[in-house]
Amino acid sequence: MPLSTYLIVGFGAALAGFVQGLSGFAFGLVAMSVWAWVIDPKLAAVLAVSGALTGQIVAAFSVRRGFDLARLAPFVLGGLAGIPLGVALLPRLDMDWFKAILGTLLVIWCPAMLFARHLPRLTAGGRIADAAVGLGGGLLGGLGGFTGTLPTLWCTLRGYERDMQRAIIQNFNLSMLLVTMLVYTASGLVTAATLPMLAVVLPTMLLPTFLGTRVYTGLSEAGFRRIVLGLLTTSGMAMLGSALPRLQ
Repeated sequence: MPLSTYLIVGFGAALAGFVQGLSGFAFGLVAMSVWAWVIDPKLAAVLAVSGALTGQIVAAFSVRRGFDLARLAPFVLGGLAGIPLGVALLPRLDMDWFKAILGTLLVIWCPAMLFARHLPRLTAGGRIADAAVGLGGGLLGGLGGFTGTLPTLWCTLRGYERDMQRAIIQNFNLSMLLVTMLVYTASGLVTAATLPMLAVVLPTMLLPTFLGTRVYTGLSEAGFRRIVLGLLTTSGMAMLGSALPRLQ
């Protein structure tokens, strides 16, 4: 691959690492919005999961916000069921349509939540609804490391305060990404050809991830909510920007 490709991949990894350190999720969303222009979707998926997992490990040591097993368990159990579905769909999925649909969802829904004067708080569904959202998160994780997207939206709708949301998303993502990486390796998606790119992604993202965790500790509840929803909206726009020209 040309040097410019490695530089773009490194830039995407650094940007995604900072965002993940700040918000606790979104490595795959941010990285894919950059990488989609230069590398194959399957390679991008492996790199996104590897980078996101590394970032979550860094964040787990840098930002400790508790561990509530009762709240976390339904998300994780649902996610474990969703990961194999996502991995099975990955070779068959039209990634442009996938990005267009997910991007449209984010671009419409997140600004509506961002500008709502009084954010609605969902209380219905209980643990069954949490497990269904976890299943969706696991499925998206198997497709490319997007594990945190749906659970983050759901926790925001639940009205969870900043540290509780961070704890759920951080621990959910760490669990899902670890299992996804193991499934990727067992299914042969991680090959010798991915190693040079991994050697670029993993070192490049470490310092930005740590810096992002430092910024997080100074955020207010309202500031954290604005950043999370703003990042989701921006990621959706980037996904649409990369997918729509290919659908024409």
